Amino acid sequence: NWLVFDELVMGCGLLCQRCTQPNLQLPGGVELDASRLFRDRMYAQHGIIAPPRRHRSSREGRNTHDVLRAYIIENKRFTAMEWKEINAAIDEINNYTLMNQNQGITNSTKLNWPLINTKILRYGLIMPQKKQQSRFSKTITDAKSPTYELTENRFMSQLRLFRTIDIHVTGPGTGQMYQTFLPDGSVNINLGGLQELRRENGKRTFTTYMEQYMTSGAPYLKGLY
Repeated sequence: NWLVFDELVMGCGLLCQRCTQPNLQLPGGVELDASRLFRDRMYAQHGIIAPPRRHRSSREGRNTHDVLRAYIIENKRFTAMEWKEINAAIDEINNYTLMNQNQGITNSTKLNWPLINTKILRYGLIMPQKKQQSRFSKTITDAKSPTYELTENRFMSQLRLFRTIDIHVTGPGTGQMYQTFLPDGSVNINLGGLQELRRENGKRTFTTYMEQYMTSGAPYLKGLY
């Protein structure tokens, strides 16, 4: 089935991230399953196998010995103190995982906490895959480029990584916009941030998560705040 957009609304700054639905969901994301359909089509259009679908629970297709993959997305909103806390959390989580692996304990049913491999993800460091040269010489029939040929780019490399992510962690803002490409049953953790009130109200701040509609509009994800 195809979904065609009759109207496209665009804006800049906060205006382009405004959801007008009272349920704070992406329009069509749940009732039409549009978020999942969009995700799968983006994978297909870039020649990448879409993440496996999980119809019953997030444990579907996993086993008790799997080490979960968590990525903390680099975010310009993080302060120096927040980065210090994030790095300390990464060390604690990874040390727990390594300790249990070294002891040969990998069955999650025998552990207090699941085993998680946690890394920081910087999009600028993800490079396109190099195209491997074929050892066969081209013939007259295949020397001409096809009408539609995929060219390796950074986004394709990012999609390959995203289909393996179990836990996606980032703060508000642009870093939240890729969560749509996560596999079924993945967890998106929105760390939130402090937003300043208008100047006439003085230097006061309030806690905000901003892109909640991205998570609530993707029923195949779990959201933590």
